Amino acid sequence: MAILEVRNLHKSFGGNHVLRGIDFDLEEGRVLSVIGSSGSGKTTLLRCITSLETADSGKITVKGNVVFDGDDEHKLTKEQIRKNRLAVGLVFQSFNLFPQYSVMDNITLAPRLQAKKRPDWRQNKKQILEEINSEALSLLAKVGLSDKTEAYPCELSGGQQQRVSIARALAMNPDILFFDEPTSALDPELTGEILKVIKSLAAEKMTMVIVTHEMAFARDVSDHVIFMDGGVIVEQGKPEDVINNPQQERTKLFLSRFQDK
Repeated sequence: MAILEVRNLHKSFGGNHVLRGIDFDLEEGRVLSVIGSSGSGKTTLLRCITSLETADSGKITVKGNVVFDGDDEHKLTKEQIRKNRLAVGLVFQSFNLFPQYSVMDNITLAPRLQAKKRPDWRQNKKQILEEINSEALSLLAKVGLSDKTEAYPCELSGGQQQRVSIARALAMNPDILFFDEPTSALDPELTGEILKVIKSLAAEKMTMVIVTHEMAFARDVSDHVIFMDGGVIVEQGKPEDVINNPQQERTKLFLSRFQDK
């Protein structure tokens, strides 16, 4: 059974029809890479799935729960939308860390706020906070930043900030982790840091959707690749088929720019 199902998704901004009937499934534990030129609708697709944007029509289901149904006259409540957002994590290309908080506080802030809604919060506050801090330390170790707990974002390199962003997203235990061009704001020499972390998550069977311009990385880490152009899926399939042996002329033209890279 698919953990993510997207059906006939449409989204427009004014007269600009950005998504034009997107359909795909993603199985649990698999990695999907979404490639395509700027303006093809990749980021809008991610934002609609993670409820940062509201699609105009179509249907999105995450782990059996409908998170958007454009044909349903009974719209989701704010509480339902909040719960649905907890099922997904999003790592932005611009890090989006809170500059006034330490690395540790950036990672534990959302789990602490969520924990306060637990019925046993008052009785077990100390234990709950210890568990949250322990998990944060474990995640920092996973991304190779155990020595940066008290550092502030301004004291970190771009690659380190992005690794903190990944740890922060993982701290909420999402069912699916989304990446919106996670290396686009980094110098080429720092890109390898992030790709290494994502590869380690893939090895642990973390379900991920990655919008990326790193073709070699998409080929190596993905189970499935989607190529988007003009708001539609032009071609999709196994990475060795889409990237190494594309069938559609538009895909071939796009990938020709990366042949010598």
